[in-house]
Amino acid sequence: MILRPLHRLLVKLLEVERRLEPFFRPQLNHLLREPTAALLQWLINVRRQDDGLQIAQERCYEWEQQALDDIIRLMAAQMRGHFTPGKFERGGNTKTHGLVRGTVTIRDDLPLHMRVGLFATPRSYPAWIRFSGPGPDVPRDIQDVGFGSMAMKIMDVPGPKIMDDERFTQDMMGVVTPTFVTRNTRDNARLQDWSLRDMPIYYFLNPFDSHLLDFLMQGLWNETQYNPLGQRYYSCVPYLLGEGQAMQYSFVPKTPVPRNIPGVPFGSVPGNYLRDNMVRTLDEKGVEFDLMLQLQTDPHRMPIENAGVRWPEKLSPFIAAAVIRIPRQTFNSMAQFDFTRQLTINPWHCLHEHRPLGNQSRARRRMYYELSRLRIHENRTEHYEPTGDEVFE
Repeated sequence: MILRPLHRLLVKLLEVERRLEPFFRPQLNHLLREPTAALLQWLINVRRQDDGLQIAQERCYEWEQQALDDIIRLMAAQMRGHFTPGKFERGGNTKTHGLVRGTVTIRDDLPLHMRVGLFATPRSYPAWIRFSGPGPDVPRDIQDVGFGSMAMKIMDVPGPKIMDDERFTQDMMGVVTPTFVTRNTRDNARLQDWSLRDMPIYYFLNPFDSHLLDFLMQGLWNETQYNPLGQRYYSCVPYLLGEGQAMQYSFVPKTPVPRNIPGVPFGSVPGNYLRDNMVRTLDEKGVEFDLMLQLQTDPHRMPIENAGVRWPEKLSPFIAAAVIRIPRQTFNSMAQFDFTRQLTINPWHCLHEHRPLGNQSRARRRMYYELSRLRIHENRTEHYEPTGDEVFE
């Protein structure tokens, strides 16, 4: 069958390109990324119909349940195929670059209408922050698809939560692309099917069911990663900001960090150079991110149910809502990495004021729960709600 050898060739070409990118990609991004993204978004939007929804209004679809069942079945099969009992990793955002301590400090100058839920009171919260790479396997960093994620488990958060398996946590997560890899969960199920067959590129390039525009949007931001502590991350999907308001959020780096990649273009690149750069950074200094919020102001141009559409900043600019501080620290002990496997990160660990919105988020509630329970069962561990007081040797 020609599909599999051709896919392997495309993956190899991508790895070569990743080694060359540091020498041309920054300049290309500066000149062409935003104009190209604007063109792609115009092509995506021109084919969309206006569903007539209001601000923060959702629409459920008849195919959601079947798509969710398929995603859970396919991702569970991937996990069983890639990992052995006792060493199960997550099905997505799989490779842990580092789990670090931090604090989230809510600003005291937020506009009144944004002082809701987590952002209601200017104060600091402890947080565990996980930086990770793509799934479903754990490749050498230079061999991945140029994708990264940042997930925060904010602790000591008072108030009733939507999921009752954790009482004091608010989970927030972002990825390096401003749009999600699939528009909706029906598309996501198709992607997981190709991924289980180890040929995910064909989800995008299949001439009978093409998702080329989404592929190109992802490609504008999927690039050789340098240091997880110096990358911007986007929520990609919306959340409530109190009744009648919807938001997306972003983690925006503020601190210059080391970005060198030993061995490029064609030498021996360390398999975990991203972790190495994190270690080098936090040995020397702390880093900061701005936690920024973007309010939905146009329900069609800024949709709830289509995660492939980028919310235009011209319609609604991001507003700084909190500062994420990661102090100098040592984080690369084996015990701390093992602790990462015990953490369950789910956007539904949240205050009711920040309920996740849209079909991707509705699916995440059960998908993340069931896949985390599979991982915990196979690793013979238990679900654990952290407090921030954990100590590792």
